[in-house]
Amino acid sequence: MVEILGLLFDGFAIALQPTNLMLIVIGCTLGLFIGSMPGLGSVNGVAILLPLTALFPPTGAIIFLAAIYYGAMYGGAVSSIMLGIPGASTAVATTFDGRPLAKLGLADKALTGAAVASFVGGTISVVLFTFFAPPLAHVALVFGSPETFALMMLAFATFIGLGGDDIFKTFFSICIGLVLSAVGLDIMSGEPRLIFGEITGFLHGINFLVLAIGIYGIGEMLWTIEENVKAGGVNMMSEATITWERTKKNLWELLGTWKTMLMGSFLGYFVGILPAAGATPGSLMAYGIGKQISKDPDTFGKGNIEGVVAPEAANNAASTGSMLPMLTLGIPGSPTTAILLGGMVLWGLEPGPRLFTDQKEFVWGLMASLYVANLAAVIINIVLIPAFIWVLKLPFTLLAPLIFVLCLIGGYAPTQDMHDVWLMLIFGIVGYLMRKLDYPLAPAVLAIVLGPLAEPALRQSLLIGNGSFAIFFTRPYSGPIMVAALLLLFLPLFNMGWKRMRARNDSAGEWQG
Repeated sequence: MVEILGLLFDGFAIALQPTNLMLIVIGCTLGLFIGSMPGLGSVNGVAILLPLTALFPPTGAIIFLAAIYYGAMYGGAVSSIMLGIPGASTAVATTFDGRPLAKLGLADKALTGAAVASFVGGTISVVLFTFFAPPLAHVALVFGSPETFALMMLAFATFIGLGGDDIFKTFFSICIGLVLSAVGLDIMSGEPRLIFGEITGFLHGINFLVLAIGIYGIGEMLWTIEENVKAGGVNMMSEATITWERTKKNLWELLGTWKTMLMGSFLGYFVGILPAAGATPGSLMAYGIGKQISKDPDTFGKGNIEGVVAPEAANNAASTGSMLPMLTLGIPGSPTTAILLGGMVLWGLEPGPRLFTDQKEFVWGLMASLYVANLAAVIINIVLIPAFIWVLKLPFTLLAPLIFVLCLIGGYAPTQDMHDVWLMLIFGIVGYLMRKLDYPLAPAVLAIVLGPLAEPALRQSLLIGNGSFAIFFTRPYSGPIMVAALLLLFLPLFNMGWKRMRARNDSAGEWQG
């Protein structure tokens, strides 16, 4: 412990050098704006700015890229809350309650909650990263296909509660998402499937960000236009303001969400260290569990600050967690860390267990920079809240075209294919109709994220187990996770049956009386 603290202090001496400190502040600021732009996100931001790092020494270069990554994790919440357009896939869950809060004139509360939760999640994850890197890397390595599928099942089970009392609509929404996630090429045979009459645009599958921007950007815009027409053309979000008194009140209210922040932080970090999982599943799972443990679950989706805090703590914790397998095992935990890994190789840094002994200065300088970047990001974010609030005060006649253009850019940017733009518009109409018919959108979004992870894990597990489902219950890690998932899955059905039985007994008692 003493040795680790000594190495960490040496790392701070590196991170707080004027050049590296400047790189952290610039990286966090750039990341904040990159993350808030629909269709960009941390992956594109780090990839675009990677060539700039040739101007810096290796340690400074990785610190700069890591700061961009951190800033983008914060920035993704901005457009989710202000415009209802997820800046990145990691911020989709923030839209569920962040956007309703903005429409209620509480955008400052949502933005402050997102910034503080991101700071808490980032800080907890960096502390865990500092002191428990080797054992956690070993746990991540033990997680095979059966454990991954069990974890995906647990995520689906926690999301059953998102449909409220209408469990069947939730199941339908999940099934739609799973079908959409299967579009493209079969992962084993390579044969095309569900490409709707040889439409070549479907061969690369349905990009998750295209679905999310369509449903939550275009769909939200159509819904808001309808509500504005009903309200006589008044901008429903014009009351959004920020004062020092409101900020103090918002911070005081956030103290009541500490349990949700801790849950999101630990869950996000654990999911983040799993290779190929990343921050998006972690944030969605944290939202589902946050609703399960909340004292007021019925307000989720209508403007509950816990619905912002849970995913934001999780996605920032996961962003740090995903660096753990990259540094200790040489396995990227997310697409962004895959680019960071490429950058490390370019500078002659070989990831793996020996990195911690052969390149101590680099490793501990990077770790210390994460602490500094986390603090810098939360300060920059809170300082810029008044500028973000100003966006909501624009007349909706200006805001609606702006949202539409940003959605088009966000839909085109990931694949640069017009097929995805048309698809995004269709998803926008579908999202609007689902909202009108009171179908939950979140489970469908969860399914299309987890579907590409769950399907290969299921098929590989069955190959390992010779076609037997017993493999999910006989392994030490997957067994308990799968049992917990099944209990959560059938709990709502049991509760429905129990309520009906009680209602029948009550009516029978009244009849006899």
